[in-house]
Amino acid sequence: MKFTFGSFGLRFLFSAILVFASYNPEGYSYYHWVEAAFPSISIEQAFVGVLLLIGWIIYLRATLRSLGIIGMSLALVLFALLIAMLWKWGWISLEASRSLTYVIEVLIAVILAIGMSWSHIRRRLSGQMDMDDVDDND
Repeated sequence: MKFTFGSFGLRFLFSAILVFASYNPEGYSYYHWVEAAFPSISIEQAFVGVLLLIGWIIYLRATLRSLGIIGMSLALVLFALLIAMLWKWGWISLEASRSLTYVIEVLIAVILAIGMSWSHIRRRLSGQMDMDDVDDND
């Protein structure tokens, strides 16, 4: 299967849906839905919660497996420094929590999308394949 910018875009789209469905500053998220009914929780909220948990486990496990602890730590530090630069240049305000939340959530979605795509990206850059990437078409 050929990896393209569209392939990465789909991975980013699904990671962004996962991140923003879990929490977003607009108040239309799983967090807000459950918070409004807390301490009780409906069967629908539990069902959606488990679906989100499954999504987070799939994305985090794949990201940790492909990037490793060091790679994921470097990505987090890189994006923390990006946020610091955006703040220093005056592009975002630390007092404007809504815009800062959006920036952080987009960067989390980018890290997850990179993690889901890293084997393909590394193969493109280095020509090396992961053992997980080898087809069983013998």
